[in-house]
Amino acid sequence: MTELPGDLLYTDEHEWLRQEEDGSVTIGITDHAQAALGDLVYVELPDVGEEVDAGGEMAVVESVKAASDVYAPIAGEILEVNEDLADDPETINSDPYGDGWIVRMQPSDDLDEDALMTPDAYQQFLDELED
Repeated sequence: MTELPGDLLYTDEHEWLRQEEDGSVTIGITDHAQAALGDLVYVELPDVGEEVDAGGEMAVVESVKAASDVYAPIAGEILEVNEDLADDPETINSDPYGDGWIVRMQPSDDLDEDALMTPDAYQQFLDELED
């Protein structure tokens, strides 16, 4: 069983979201996603100021196994990208919920928490995938 931080929300595309005090949202990929991808070797980040649609491609992570799109779980504007990932993409492997964050966004609307999963719901989702 994966350890899931309790202050995050999750998607069925294996992204996590953390609502920040200023109303922005930090987004990354889950431990499950990074483990499935394997050792990451490259991360393609969006441009700061870019508007993304919910469900739209936001970034690309490449591992020794495959390249995978990271989808925006919400619509909004990219406020900040994790520049450190350009030199150290493997940070996502070692610390997916901390230093391995990918972007910080300003949501276009309030978070629709009904469309996202709590840690318990995400764990159940993962358990069902393994069945």
